[in-house]
Amino acid sequence: MARITKIEAAKDNSKRKLRVAAYARVSTDSNEQLVSLETQKNHYERYIKARPDWEYAGLYYDEGVSGTSMAKRDGLLRMLDDCDRGLIDYIIVKSISRFSRNTVDSIETVRKLCEKGIYIFFEKENIDTGKMEGELLLSILSSLAESESHSIAENTKWSMQKRFQNGTFKISYPPYGYDNIDGKMVINKEQADIVRFVFDELLAGKSSSAIAKELNEAGVQTKRGSKWTSGVIAQMIRNEKYKGDVLCQKTYTDDRFIRHENNGERTQYYFKDHHEAIISREQHEAANAILDLNASEKGNRDDREKYKKRYVYSGKIVCGQCGGKCKRTKLYNYFGFSCQTHIKDKTVCGLTSVPEEPVRGAFVTMMNKLTYARDKILIPYSVMLRQGHTKARLERLDNIDMLLEQNMQRRQQIHQFFSKGLLDPAVYQEENDLLLKKEEQLLAEKKLQSSDADKKRRENLADLMRYTAQEQYITEFDDELFSAFVDHIVLYSKTEVGFAMKCGPVFRERMD
Repeated sequence: MARITKIEAAKDNSKRKLRVAAYARVSTDSNEQLVSLETQKNHYERYIKARPDWEYAGLYYDEGVSGTSMAKRDGLLRMLDDCDRGLIDYIIVKSISRFSRNTVDSIETVRKLCEKGIYIFFEKENIDTGKMEGELLLSILSSLAESESHSIAENTKWSMQKRFQNGTFKISYPPYGYDNIDGKMVINKEQADIVRFVFDELLAGKSSSAIAKELNEAGVQTKRGSKWTSGVIAQMIRNEKYKGDVLCQKTYTDDRFIRHENNGERTQYYFKDHHEAIISREQHEAANAILDLNASEKGNRDDREKYKKRYVYSGKIVCGQCGGKCKRTKLYNYFGFSCQTHIKDKTVCGLTSVPEEPVRGAFVTMMNKLTYARDKILIPYSVMLRQGHTKARLERLDNIDMLLEQNMQRRQQIHQFFSKGLLDPAVYQEENDLLLKKEEQLLAEKKLQSSDADKKRRENLADLMRYTAQEQYITEFDDELFSAFVDHIVLYSKTEVGFAMKCGPVFRERMD
């Protein structure tokens, strides 16, 4: 009988090396900062490769971006994506502020990475998230980084205001037609010819889109190397710098580092004859007059909003899931309403776009129901409003005041916990946001409960009663009826919509 000898498999005693990546960031694109970035690249590559138990997994970096938001940092997002793909085991970052100055962003990102078994070492603070006694320490340091960012932002704003006031500011990125030489705007002769061409063609009667098409066909690129569009042409015509002037602080950044157009919220400074003009003042004014005329003919507003509110429900569509605004957009070959919160972050709001036609049809159905069931719906409601329910309303106003007081006390309480380091910043911000939202809702209800609002509701109901008494049934959406009786629309889902009437109630309708 043959003997069989069993040979055990050799044990692999070799341990897989730790795949280590590094992340670096500089907040401006100046030459000095880019030199600093190059230094960081060299340092981390040598540092990681010097460890025999480490494998160099690459260096991820961002140039000329702020640390206040992760959304626009391609290098960091690419690194996090590679973490999801299992290509990185460990990350080295110079400091928490280099990683993110936003408390919530940094904590949430660290948590997600820790759940995957991927840890971060912050050199400056000597924190290894794999050996954390705690998240509290990271929370505190992240809060300090965020506070530092706010402090730097405030100092920067103050410095800019002073430069605006005394005229010592510099246009760091001048528009097409100019170069920045030693801090001064100097005409770029080749680009200036294109600027004059644009103004001349517009004054000769050509449209912005026709001018843009001609420049693209001629192979001329914008300052950023992209294609010309009618919007770019219009911005050029509107720009006061081409006539030698400068308007400072056209935009501003709020406390959450979100940039807004300045419509009077911040002081603006206007300087005439700041630099050499490319276009005469007469040409500039004439070209702008043409744009104003074209805008008025197309229904566009003079205050430079992109579109006039020519649709009766513009600004009146509310998401029933998150309370955010919905805008009318083109969906494939038809129009519909899209929640702006859902567009920005699908995890916050799940309402997808709702076609317009079913909403209009639901309005027709609702108005016909009110006409048909006038005696059962509107008359009882009218009696209730006439009686006033004064006692109930006063009780509710007292209750609202009590809830507002409790809300304020709760906000003070969590602020004290947070300032003493007893509350996680992410939890604090989430709780504070909820309390602020609740306060807004209570104040809105308090306003609605006021006697003036009650009188207005009765007047609006009287108008609706007079209309339904005529027993006129409609077969299609009517702009005038909508404007007369509906305050706003609430989109609950793709199949249900609510019409908040000016007289008070919200009538829900199903949509096919």
